[in-house]
Amino acid sequence: MKLNKLVLIILCLFSFSLQAQDYLFPVKPGQRNYLSGNFAEIRPNHFHSGIDVKIGGVDGEPILAIADGYVYRLKVSSFGYGNVLYIKHDDGSSSVYAHLQKFSPKIAQWMHNQMYAARENEHEAFPSPEDLIVKRGEVIGNGGNTGSSGGPHLHFEIRDSLDRAIDPLTFGFSKEVKDNTPPILYKVALKPLTYESRVNGVFERQEFTPILEGGKYVLPQPVKITGKVGLEVYAVDKKDDVHNIFGIPKYELWEDDRLIYKINVDHIDFNIGRFLLTHTYQNKFTRLYPYPNNPMRLYEKDSINEGLVMAMEGQSKKLLVQMSDVFGNRRALEVLVEGEMPVVQFGSSVSDESKTKLRYEREVLVVDTKLSQEGNLAKVYVGSKYMEIAPAYVEKGRRTYVWDMNYAIPDSIDLCTEVIKPNVIQKIPFGKELNFRNENVSLRFSENSLLDDLFLRLQTKTEASGLSVMINSSGDYLQQAVEVILHGATTNSKKDQLHVYSVAGNGRKSFVGGTWEGEDIKFKTRNFGTFVLDYDEEPPRINPVKITAQEIRFRISDDKSGVKDFEAFVNGEWVLMKYEHKQAVIWSEKLNKQPFKGEVLLKVRDMAGNESTWTGNIQ
Repeated sequence: MKLNKLVLIILCLFSFSLQAQDYLFPVKPGQRNYLSGNFAEIRPNHFHSGIDVKIGGVDGEPILAIADGYVYRLKVSSFGYGNVLYIKHDDGSSSVYAHLQKFSPKIAQWMHNQMYAARENEHEAFPSPEDLIVKRGEVIGNGGNTGSSGGPHLHFEIRDSLDRAIDPLTFGFSKEVKDNTPPILYKVALKPLTYESRVNGVFERQEFTPILEGGKYVLPQPVKITGKVGLEVYAVDKKDDVHNIFGIPKYELWEDDRLIYKINVDHIDFNIGRFLLTHTYQNKFTRLYPYPNNPMRLYEKDSINEGLVMAMEGQSKKLLVQMSDVFGNRRALEVLVEGEMPVVQFGSSVSDESKTKLRYEREVLVVDTKLSQEGNLAKVYVGSKYMEIAPAYVEKGRRTYVWDMNYAIPDSIDLCTEVIKPNVIQKIPFGKELNFRNENVSLRFSENSLLDDLFLRLQTKTEASGLSVMINSSGDYLQQAVEVILHGATTNSKKDQLHVYSVAGNGRKSFVGGTWEGEDIKFKTRNFGTFVLDYDEEPPRINPVKITAQEIRFRISDDKSGVKDFEAFVNGEWVLMKYEHKQAVIWSEKLNKQPFKGEVLLKVRDMAGNESTWTGNIQ
């Protein structure tokens, strides 16, 4: 037997052994439960890796271990999973319980001691297998709302021996979770996939609203296509007796009764989880076609068209999308496409005089401009050479040119009526380590920085506080952080209070930070967009709420850069403080039962390094 076949059989047997496990549901086992989130649901920047179990809208529901094992990881954090524990089971799998209000007494005491030994208010620990042994059905904590949770619930995961998340509902739990409701489809989109492709005659991704007819979604009119196009759907799942919306794990795309593309989100590999951003369009539409450089092993495609949709001139094709949830509830979508040749029309003499617009679609540059009486051939300059290109099409008094930047990145384009300069500087290949520098900006890409090939766009501007930079757009995503250096960012002598902030579309600023090296500032970012320098000279605010021998409690806040950390001391002894950022409250947890007495000192720092202190006394 060949080695690869043996490995496949072993993996299949291991998968079967996991599926065969008789796990206990972690919340009210044997009783009806309700979910607020499911496995593979699309969340900002990632797939949801477990299920969210409702706990009645209040903290305190007992949470049970699903099988025998031991706690191998614990974390207390103000954000993310909040209070979370991980249990390793005898079959090699593990389970995760997040956003807990508190751990069970024996687990809490062990973690309490660890946090005091480390003098850390937020802490991650890794017990040995004999430290915290748990039994199936044992209460390991209570459900809560800690971390980045939006309300009391349990986030619950099951992971295989490779630490990949798998859907807990594939292990049964039919008594606890019931679902007979099929998915719901909101929108359908067709997208041109090469510079020669068109949808209804234009190089433009177009969205359509389907109607439900006879239990199946349909588009009322056929869609005209040219070249290779991709189909996208914006759909959600529903479950019985709850208003929440959920993700859909399974899609099939059929072309004239032939399966051409399949998605099955049956596991989530956290190492490549950010590739959800190319699995979807704007975190909403699921792409039912292969996206370049996406390594997720969730897809199957046919060997002829490789999942892409094509039709010859005059040819009609029926596309069928089957959407299925984990319970087997299904809903279908039918789309008719008709192939056509692209047509350039010059009949209009009335020009739309609005400004020339540039649009970037991965490797394709699209230029939309007014009509010209001086000619229609645009000159694309690259270095000392140029190429003349005709409009791809003329529509509604506008000329549209389409250029593949894989061929060359233009220095300028003469449109007869004006000369434009695209701000694309360089192609940064996926999976390559590369350093870029111009007069104002340096960028350092590691081999894992990108999710796809990047056509780098940079614009710098001098603001009152110093240099700002726009790097591509917030819709161009990164896998891992890129290092950015702004050269000669400012000559201001008050650089200690000057930091980098990212600016959202609504103008809101988020702290990024950075370190100064002379007049240069260096920072890292995992998101593209606009970055500016701004001051933060205001220290955090501290308001005492309760100062007694039993407990000390404060409200802390910082409007500009946000709270970074805090430390409390009573009579010179370090005191553990818990933090709930949603209420901006910190409170003490004692090392022992001795009453507090003596001077109370609290220090709070913000992300910009500003510090506030509060002192008082307990008699």
